[in-house]
Amino acid sequence: MDKIRLGISSCLLGNPVRYDGGHQLDRFLRDTLGQYVDYVPVCPEAECGLGIPRETMRLEGEPGSVRLLTTRTKLDHTERMRQWAAARVVELENEGLCGFVFKGGSPSSGMERVKLYDANGVPRKIGVGLFAAAFMEHFPLLPVEEDGRLHDPVLRENFIERIFVARRWRALVGEGKKIGSLVAFHTAHKLLIMAHSPKHYSEMGKLVARAKDVDRDELYDSYQKLLMDALKLRATLKKNTNVLQHLMGYFKKELSSDEKQELLEVFQQYHDGTVPLIVPITLIRHYVRKYDQPYLKDQMYLNPHPIELQLRNHV
Repeated sequence: MDKIRLGISSCLLGNPVRYDGGHQLDRFLRDTLGQYVDYVPVCPEAECGLGIPRETMRLEGEPGSVRLLTTRTKLDHTERMRQWAAARVVELENEGLCGFVFKGGSPSSGMERVKLYDANGVPRKIGVGLFAAAFMEHFPLLPVEEDGRLHDPVLRENFIERIFVARRWRALVGEGKKIGSLVAFHTAHKLLIMAHSPKHYSEMGKLVARAKDVDRDELYDSYQKLLMDALKLRATLKKNTNVLQHLMGYFKKELSSDEKQELLEVFQQYHDGTVPLIVPITLIRHYVRKYDQPYLKDQMYLNPHPIELQLRNHV
């Protein structure tokens, strides 16, 4: 498949667009994930005409009445930024984005916990960057993350898993909203969804079961919302262990007693946190090939993203 189209704060790619003419290059994003991604860089401050270099800015006010002011001269750039952001997110509709990586802490691009200064100049980490807020409101179902949060192995794996799912979903929709295609997508993602939320998987199954009685656009819209809401929830040790045990059930007739015992021991080691998820997954993959298990060959849970990214080596 084609590379994933992913929006990103421009400075994270090493572009010298920050207030001081510098950048915040993230080598994992540029060099490692970048092998699978076509980035669409955005710098709100530079693109809305504030120049490079420029005076630093910060968010001031209270939730619901936030202003974007320069730190020293107190110039108010709120409306300028909001008008630019409103137009920019519309332009981004044409980019085929599957997600966005924001620069954490930025008064324009911070996704959460941006410093918001009250009337006394006291900061509270309760703000959202003006462009990030506009983007998330305009694209509520797209996966979004911040550079800093992506240093957490669990959050990194979750986000990258979601953008690969979003790319597969976009490809599915591009082929036409067919019921059969949706059923196949749902079947292939069964265990992946269950690892995040068995409740959502149940709701999605009921929706797919009555697909012929639902307006096609409504069907796809409802399914997409459930899908993305489910994947936002973290796959925990307990939920992953349940899925692994479910996987083992497909080999009841094939596995020898020693093979079953080995699987159970590895599952327990994963559950206890002594080995990462890649260990039981690799063993399951081995049995899928050895016993030619057709159903599991198509399960995205076993191959949600390129193994070269080594994301499951750390969760």
